Amino acid sequence: MSFDSAIPPGAAPAPVEGEDFIATAGEALAEGVAVATDNAVIEAFRTVFDPEIPVNIYDLGLIYEFSIDDNGGVKTEMSLTAPGCPVAGELPQWVADAVAKVEGTGEVIVKLVWEPGWTPERMSEDAKLALGMM
Repeated sequence: MSFDSAIPPGAAPAPVEGEDFIATAGEALAEGVAVATDNAVIEAFRTVFDPEIPVNIYDLGLIYEFSIDDNGGVKTEMSLTAPGCPVAGELPQWVADAVAKVEGTGEVIVKLVWEPGWTPERMSEDAKLALGMM
């Protein structure tokens, strides 16, 4: 991945719709350490919020899929509510960092995807209730 040289140091580049945008965190899991459970990773997703929406990204339906390999590596595909999201360049890294803090995770890769596009139907019932959509 290449970053535009006009981006100030420490600032996240903005993802471009239709192009892969990947954030990473963590390191290889030490031998003999138990691998994290799906539920532990889901709870980590639930600690991340879009600052403009008072619902976590998991219940918003922004996490499309994730997998945990035998070495604790976590691969996640996520989307955004809109390509122009003000924190689009930062949110995938927030997700990677949150998951990397879970005991039993190794290397974490979060890929921002644009297809299928996010719709409110992806939200949990709790999220819809919190946002007054029920």
